Amino acid sequence: MPLNNSQIRSHAAKMLAQIVVDGRSANDLLMQIEFENPNDLSLCKSLVLNACRYFIRLSAAANLLMQKPLRNKDADILCLLVIGLYQLQYTRIPDHAAIAETVAAAEQLKKPWAKKLINAVLRNFLREQDSINQNLDKNWDTQYSIPDWLINTIKLSYRGKEHKGKVAQILQATNQQAPLTLRVNLSKTSRDDYLALLAEQELNAKAHQLVPSAIVLEQATNVTTLPNFEQGWISVQDAAAQLSAWILQPQKGMGILDACSAPGGKTAHLLEFANNALELTAIDIDDSRCERIEENLERLELDAQVICYDVIEYLNETEEEFDQILLDVPCSATGVIRRHPDIKLLRRESDIDELVTIQQTMLEAAWGALKPSGKLLYATCSILQQENSQQIEIFMQKHQDAKLEFLSTDFTDVDLNGLSNAPIGLQILPNQNQMDGFYYCLLSKQALDK
Repeated sequence: MPLNNSQIRSHAAKMLAQIVVDGRSANDLLMQIEFENPNDLSLCKSLVLNACRYFIRLSAAANLLMQKPLRNKDADILCLLVIGLYQLQYTRIPDHAAIAETVAAAEQLKKPWAKKLINAVLRNFLREQDSINQNLDKNWDTQYSIPDWLINTIKLSYRGKEHKGKVAQILQATNQQAPLTLRVNLSKTSRDDYLALLAEQELNAKAHQLVPSAIVLEQATNVTTLPNFEQGWISVQDAAAQLSAWILQPQKGMGILDACSAPGGKTAHLLEFANNALELTAIDIDDSRCERIEENLERLELDAQVICYDVIEYLNETEEEFDQILLDVPCSATGVIRRHPDIKLLRRESDIDELVTIQQTMLEAAWGALKPSGKLLYATCSILQQENSQQIEIFMQKHQDAKLEFLSTDFTDVDLNGLSNAPIGLQILPNQNQMDGFYYCLLSKQALDK
């Protein structure tokens, strides 16, 4: 039975409160929803994710419109107010409908006392919208809805004349909708042929200008309904993430390790690149994520050894040496905030130092499992230099056998190295060339003279 509009909003407010108060992941919460009507699910998902995206700004607006802040136990009402303000400020939902349904949702939350408050705040916002927005635009945290500590951290990574304007560009990108990008399985079809299939279904799409396997759809759609999805012709993967296979260019018969490989997109792309003729080991510590890797490989008819284990322990224990290692380390995910806006609310300043330490440990362990003359691709979806170029600088100071490799550009007409926003490696900024924020650095292991 479909839910009514106020029920959808109350569900969204409850989930938003779990994110804000309990630190729950939006993706985990949304995966647990069991709505019968897909339209209800779509609306709830949109309300939750976009309320996360604009929470800092809109909660500040709500507090400007209330005589005193709400109590901590009424976080669900603050979240409902944010959802109401989001509808008024950023959607085409008629104002009267947005207000009426948001007010009614307080009843679903068993807090009827809040109906009068919500009605007053939302109506006053409509009357005072211009002055409130001018007030909020004075500071970057409320203008872009980003915590102060993260703004300051980004500023430290992009100082100097060569980075002029990049901080504002990065902050603005966090509030943009990310495109739906497909990876074409070039072992099954060509990109041009798949574009023709999409055109037959009147789906507008275009080839990505940089990545030869990538197609960007003009509008999001249910990917499972696209031509030959179940036959493994395509997968969903951002163009920046697709670069890993094009940079490594694995050859048939190579022994390759994909560390921290879930959900398996890069694993699959490496196998597709070499027509499934690799000795590939994929590792992740989480059982459910390993299941996702195996499900993706099965759909794509690809073969890999999937090991559910702590990657650092595995690297320290294994006697195997690999020709290539893809080390996609845990990171702040600051390059993919537009796709995962709850990062704005979940990430903490203390996380960065902890992640940097984990990254250093993983890089050291992976280097020991790399063959002489082998190549290691260090990757993050971060835009912070302490996780990226600074990590590589520190590592190379310790390892005389580490050589920095220029990235191959034989697959594209674009100067890949010229795109970088970092002194070492390839730093892609969010929305640069229609890609997520990503970092890559390719290292080769040299034999040292004894």
